[in-house]
Amino acid sequence: MAAYFFDSSALVKLYHPEAGTSAVDQIVNSTANLIRVSRLTIAELTSAFAIKVRTQSISRGDADAFLRQFRRDITDGKLEVFSVGEPEFALAELLVERYAFDSRLRALDSLQLAVALELRNQKLVEHFVAADAILCETARLEGFSVVNPEHP
Repeated sequence: MAAYFFDSSALVKLYHPEAGTSAVDQIVNSTANLIRVSRLTIAELTSAFAIKVRTQSISRGDADAFLRQFRRDITDGKLEVFSVGEPEFALAELLVERYAFDSRLRALDSLQLAVALELRNQKLVEHFVAADAILCETARLEGFSVVNPEHP
């Protein structure tokens, strides 16, 4: 079984059709894959849908339906959620110090990557999935096999 860590930038594509949705669907819907996310993803996905409502890309009803499906996917075990603790925050700080002075690595992206790195250290994740070029490059530099669903 292959284990994937999904950043919010990629996971949103599972619920709202956009560039990269077919690649995300293929990974997530394969019974041979484990899909793992951080606790931060729950807040980030809600925020992503709120932005789509404010920019009139989707309706509030659509956002609510997408979030209900997301929560159902967690409850049903399709997505496994991992907490964010002190070790991940400490690692995120190191990642920001290491990369953010030369690239636009954002704090929350570094926290997502830190969770993925901790999971990889526990042999729970092999692949990092994101639709953010800077985050993908940073994950590559940290030794991940990276999937950007917008550029499969």
